Amino acid sequence: MIQNTNTLWRYLILGVVLSLGFLYALPNLFGFDPALQITARRSAPVDDALQSELEQTLADAGIALKSVERGDERLLFRFPDDATRTRALPVLENAVDATQYTVALNLAPGTPGWLRMLGGKPMYMGLDLRGGVHFLMQVDTEAVRKHTEERFISELRASLREQKIRFRTVSSAPGGGIRVNFLDGEARSAGLAAIKADYPDLQPTESANDETLLTLKPTEQYMSESRKTAIKQNLTTLRNRINEFGVAEPVIQQQGDSRIVVQLPGIEDTAEAKKLLGATATLEFRMVDIDGDVQAATQGKVPFGSKLYRQRSGEPVLLEKRVLLTGESIVDASSGIESQTGEPAVYITLDGKGARSFGRATRELIGKPMAVVFIEQQEGKPVEEVINVATIRDELGKRFQITGLDSTNEAADLALLLRAGALAAPMEIIEERTVGPSLGQANIDNGLRACIIGFAAVCLFMLAYYRAFGMIANVALALNVVLLVALLSMLQATLTLPGIAGILLTVGMAVDANVLINERIREELRRGMSPQASIQAGYDRAFGTILDSNLTTLIAGIVLFSFGSGPVKGFAVTLSLGIATSMFTAIVGTRAIVNLLYGGRRLRRLSV
Repeated sequence: MIQNTNTLWRYLILGVVLSLGFLYALPNLFGFDPALQITARRSAPVDDALQSELEQTLADAGIALKSVERGDERLLFRFPDDATRTRALPVLENAVDATQYTVALNLAPGTPGWLRMLGGKPMYMGLDLRGGVHFLMQVDTEAVRKHTEERFISELRASLREQKIRFRTVSSAPGGGIRVNFLDGEARSAGLAAIKADYPDLQPTESANDETLLTLKPTEQYMSESRKTAIKQNLTTLRNRINEFGVAEPVIQQQGDSRIVVQLPGIEDTAEAKKLLGATATLEFRMVDIDGDVQAATQGKVPFGSKLYRQRSGEPVLLEKRVLLTGESIVDASSGIESQTGEPAVYITLDGKGARSFGRATRELIGKPMAVVFIEQQEGKPVEEVINVATIRDELGKRFQITGLDSTNEAADLALLLRAGALAAPMEIIEERTVGPSLGQANIDNGLRACIIGFAAVCLFMLAYYRAFGMIANVALALNVVLLVALLSMLQATLTLPGIAGILLTVGMAVDANVLINERIREELRRGMSPQASIQAGYDRAFGTILDSNLTTLIAGIVLFSFGSGPVKGFAVTLSLGIATSMFTAIVGTRAIVNLLYGGRRLRRLSV
């Protein structure tokens, strides 16, 4: 006889899943607090003294604080409302040194500490819900081509001179490419052989009319990689700048093969954002003044021909004013392990001009310390810091290494700074939008209202049409929403307005499975089967149809995620996760409830 009962371990698994779902969906009930984030720029101290000073400054201005949190290199001031935060912003900006700290708007989750310790976080909110600025930036790929050709021209001139191959000119060709005009046909043959051996990425074409002319073009594969590298470097540079600025949950992603989307939630000043994105950064290599008195220099007695700098740790260092090399000559930088000593190292590659000048400059400086200075323009003023001091072990040419680093992580960070100190290719803002927080709040309110109305309408219909089994479906529907929100929170997915639409669509789709199951049960009852047999047959025979319908929708969601961007991806993520949770609650969840209520009993009828 069919009993429709579950074993204890199945109920335990279901209970654990639902408990975790409720736990990780809970942070979304606490909302966000208006906050201001103070972030250290150049290893400036973030300690009790700074916190006390800023708290006193706010108190003197009559500004109420909700709470203060101190983390790694940052302070977070929470305020009771937006108006109070608006009053506090200029007060904090005037209280801190702009070259040492940044003050950024933020929305801090109101999640209790015990829940944060368990990893509970609310869903991120996208630009359309939270407000902020949106930029679509076009990378100048033509500039990448010109820069690549100019670098090859410089290297070719140096290489041909070193190999004593006589040529007249090496210049850019009209319409793209490189023209090399040799002294005679014999020189062209020698040059062609040397170029094929040393520059496999250049595709040569000999002129039939002029035996001294050779045309070179970078291969399409090389140019494609150069464009990809330039865009990746621009992405890295933008991320570094925005992360230092302190914007919470920024979106920086590539769109297509030559565009970058930047979304800065919580930022309303487009002028400030443009200044941030368009900032310039350079590098300088200078010798350390080993004869100067650093302590005297900190008191204002700087030797003639030297300049006082600060390292990242805050320690002073005295450097010569003469610049050996600038970052404009760096072609590439990568981190690795030095083969002889096993120490972390950064390998730097220079262009031809930079290699020659740097080689001449360092030839007589072997055994002396050299510093790498990172210079960034902030608010129209250069901010300088020494990121590395190392000893010159040999004459430095086109490729050399920097050692003396503490760890491989530090080497990787230094290589990143060297590569991403400046934008690899110019960018133009071709689209910009500002979304106010009031509009974002209106979107949230409208989206929640739509979800509540849709959920209530579905629940009323199920309750009226399927009675007790309709109530079971409604419970499963509520659990489905809880699990979906928990998954979005655990994955830290960004909720957008299309994402809310995906949740609403999931509510409608989740009940479809219960409709199929309930109709199957009613059909079996009409055929004269017993209630217990009808329940089992209803779930078993509806499963195939439910799987097919959800699988096709899941494929559509995967396609949207693969080929879509921005809001389309947000909709696809919500839809795909909603399918998974609805399958679980509609089949496993309702079956457990039905078996708990009706299993093992002699039934005469079902309320379906």
